[in-house]
Amino acid sequence: MLRVFRNDMTDPERFVITLELIPGREHIGKSVETVIAIARDAFADGRISAVSMTDNPGGNPALSPDGIGSEIFKIGMDVIVHFTCRDTNRVGMESRALQLAMMGMKNILALTGDYAGKGFAGQGAPVFDLDSVSLQCLLAMLSERMNATGDPDGFFTGCAVSPFKYTEPESFSQYAKLSRKLCGGADFIITQLGYDSRKYRELLAYLDHIGVHPPVLGSVYVLTPKVAALMNAGKVPGAIVPDALLRKVLQEWENPEKGRQAAIERTARLGVVLKGLGYKGIHIGGVHKSFGIVARILDRMAQIESDWRSFIPDVSDAPDNAFYAVSPDGCWTGFPDRKSKGLGLLECVHYHTLKAVHELFFDATSPIDQPLRAASRWIDERHLPTRLLHMAENAGKYVMLDCRQCGDCAIQHVGFQCPESGCPKHTRNGACGGSRNGRCEVHPDRWCIWRQAYRRFAYDGKLSEMVDGCIPPRNWELDRTSSWLNFHLGRDHQNGSEDFARYCCTRSRMP
Repeated sequence: MLRVFRNDMTDPERFVITLELIPGREHIGKSVETVIAIARDAFADGRISAVSMTDNPGGNPALSPDGIGSEIFKIGMDVIVHFTCRDTNRVGMESRALQLAMMGMKNILALTGDYAGKGFAGQGAPVFDLDSVSLQCLLAMLSERMNATGDPDGFFTGCAVSPFKYTEPESFSQYAKLSRKLCGGADFIITQLGYDSRKYRELLAYLDHIGVHPPVLGSVYVLTPKVAALMNAGKVPGAIVPDALLRKVLQEWENPEKGRQAAIERTARLGVVLKGLGYKGIHIGGVHKSFGIVARILDRMAQIESDWRSFIPDVSDAPDNAFYAVSPDGCWTGFPDRKSKGLGLLECVHYHTLKAVHELFFDATSPIDQPLRAASRWIDERHLPTRLLHMAENAGKYVMLDCRQCGDCAIQHVGFQCPESGCPKHTRNGACGGSRNGRCEVHPDRWCIWRQAYRRFAYDGKLSEMVDGCIPPRNWELDRTSSWLNFHLGRDHQNGSEDFARYCCTRSRMP
């Protein structure tokens, strides 16, 4: 009999356990057999609601989660398929989603995804045609179509969030994007990995603050020295292992058996703390060889869960001067200084210049909007004026924005910065989870563009711009055309998004 993850998540009495499995790079052999064996043992154990299958973690090639997930699904174990935006465009993603629905695997964790890693003959081309917010909207659209054709169950979609951000801009950006994911239709949340109980409290307090209560699974992990070192160095985007914890793990594993037992105990303690805090369940990672270690974790949790408060100090690692949006006891305090941030002179001039130009020339409420639309129609019908306008536009925008001529400008959504040139993942709906201390996941020498957007909008008292509604994906039909003409002629994402907007409400959910 199939175990149904969706039913367990909506059962108010059940504490849900899910297990993350990572397919290897082979289609047959020991790696495949090990993953299937773990899933089979998890099903037989009876305490696991679903296994999740990663989608090319780290951007490196691996066996498709769809293929191995279908084999596990046949065992009777429900599957959560990780679905990233890195490797295929929106056409491929819709096709893949339909295939998953046909196979009966409708639990999807919608992710923007890690940046592209190395594959055949070198690094793969990063696609990122959609981001995790627009992917949520795509899945909502497909669910509606599925219902209309007689399938009563649409997709059961989840999203990820990394509350373990310790600067104010990054923290706000994570919650702002989570607001959009929830507006886009996310049914459940899985956190990234951290060891800070106050940050885990912060996420629940945020959901209370906005009045939305989807089931939340907190990530726990069986830490080994190698993985702990990678996470500490920022090599696993969104996962945080502080220096003090890394030193402790390295010391524990000087004796491998003692290290393994310490890892089980740490995982169990974090698990019962999350249960005590009110999380719907836990998402266990770091299991690669057998199900036995999971059974030991769950057995230990059953022994110690009544003492969960005593373990809070064991999972309260955080860097110095960390920012929190909650008090030490978990009460929401928010972002009290968000309207008082200053900008440097050059950044202030850049922001206000582009904002003034936008409000005058690219705002439907501008007094010159109608004449500009009439002039645009005249120019668009003539080849030479169109070319001259495009050349003039490119010259100015390249200097001011490093413009990539997408033809569907979105700078107003990112504090008047270009998401095409400024973000390696081209995100238009908010920050990915991979930034670290405000720095870009892909280019650590640069500030994350969303950190800069927060500073600009906070300075201007416009932080709702990072939360309200969802931003439609780029219209590729407009590539290398004039975004000025496209706006005034109603061809860009700002004027052609009625269908998209139906799948993402516009009610503000401010952090």
